[in-house]
Amino acid sequence: MMSEVKIKKALISVFHKEGLEEFLRLLNGFGVEFLSTGGTQEYIRSLGYECEAVENVTSYPSILGGRVKTLHPVIFGGILARRGNPEDDKQCEIYDIDPIDLVIVDLYPFEETLASGASDEDIIEKIDIGGISLIRGAAKNFNDVVIVPSVAEYKTLGEILEKHGDAVTTLEERRAFAREAFRVSSHYDTAIFGYFDGAKETPGKSLWGLTNGKELRYGENPHQKGTFYGDAFETRFEYLHGKAISYNNMLDVDAATHLVEEFRYPTAAIFKHNTPCGVASRHHIKDAYLAAHASDPVSAYGGIVVLNRLVDKETAEELHKLFIEVLIAPDFSEDALEILTQKKNRIILRDHVGKDTSTLSYRSALGGMLEQERDTRIETKEDLKCVTKATPSDEAVEDLLFGMKVVKYCKSNAIVLAKGGQVLGAGYGQTSRVDALKQAIGKAGTLGFDLHGATLSSDAFFPFRDCVDLAAEAGITDIIQPGGSVRDEESIRACDEKGISMVMTGIRHFRH
Repeated sequence: MMSEVKIKKALISVFHKEGLEEFLRLLNGFGVEFLSTGGTQEYIRSLGYECEAVENVTSYPSILGGRVKTLHPVIFGGILARRGNPEDDKQCEIYDIDPIDLVIVDLYPFEETLASGASDEDIIEKIDIGGISLIRGAAKNFNDVVIVPSVAEYKTLGEILEKHGDAVTTLEERRAFAREAFRVSSHYDTAIFGYFDGAKETPGKSLWGLTNGKELRYGENPHQKGTFYGDAFETRFEYLHGKAISYNNMLDVDAATHLVEEFRYPTAAIFKHNTPCGVASRHHIKDAYLAAHASDPVSAYGGIVVLNRLVDKETAEELHKLFIEVLIAPDFSEDALEILTQKKNRIILRDHVGKDTSTLSYRSALGGMLEQERDTRIETKEDLKCVTKATPSDEAVEDLLFGMKVVKYCKSNAIVLAKGGQVLGAGYGQTSRVDALKQAIGKAGTLGFDLHGATLSSDAFFPFRDCVDLAAEAGITDIIQPGGSVRDEESIRACDEKGISMVMTGIRHFRH
């Protein structure tokens, strides 16, 4: 297997010609030979470059109205032949097959044609066969061949060749192009599947090409169907007891397990409507659960409870008093399960892993898919920059960091009030930050919590000093926020006036 390969011959088959001229000039300068078909060949020759016709190599013209041009053993043999493989080399010599080192393809515009409202006949003709085959063949043989699967990659390859100063690429670079090629082909085939699938229901399949979907009890509402695509119930969770899980349950399980996995100490979290209504850390898991339940006992009813320690009999007895939709823990003692399984519909999951190693998250939007990196950032003492005259005590720092872990999982705008490793009040999903704080203070007051000496965690900066003034009136003594507002100095000055400590992290935690 060769690491560095020199490009000597390129097969070019593109629908759009934009950006091709400059790319061809670069390749020609490195002495690369061109091979092409039809309109692409004419375009290349119009620029003054020599270009061999595919039909001269295959001894076949373009046939069936252009449906068959490059689909020939001589072409695909040149792409798929393994350089240095004795049997492949022998057959290439017998059948007069020359190696092709670079394949440049721009697929027929299927999606654009579909979006234009074209006839079915026109749409079908824009399903690329030769192009997609060239892409897959060249990508498969990335050990020896470079694949450029779209116009978007011209610049990337051009920069690589200019960096090397010759028409050579490394194995790592070719593998990266192959990865992009299979992304392009996957997206293309998914669009075609969507066209043929139309509005029909296809059990176990999704528009994105996912298969083996698990049917959920229902979607967000009982009249909506729901399906889960993934292997969490094969690789992470063991279904111990209860009814079928629902779409909303899954969202709560996702958020609650991600939150709890950030804590080292025994911690319990209660989620309702994808938001933490109770979180607490204690030396024993039973005490953590009781404190989390006390954070908001009314909202806890019918919630999702996640614990990061084994559930013993004592803890199970306390849990059993609450109507719980889903209960998750790393393990359960036998006598704990005897108690908890008395409620036939209570879903009980054993979390074998306790840590999500995935780095990306996905959401649907506008009929498409949004992808982003997961917010796995956890603040530490080293991230805190004190900007006020007052400084937080060691105990306050622990509560500030505790609150920041919780506020990450509250809908923005979000405020969490905490003391002693327990959430005392939270405000979230508000369109102004001061309203979120008012909600949090009001919640704490309703539950009878004393906020004197409590900490305030904010998922984003304070745009005005009003939150500081309101926090001081409630007795809050320490604040953590990202900072970054043009009015940061006003908030800092307000803290100094009130004797409140404020630390900034520079890290925002919006959750929309």
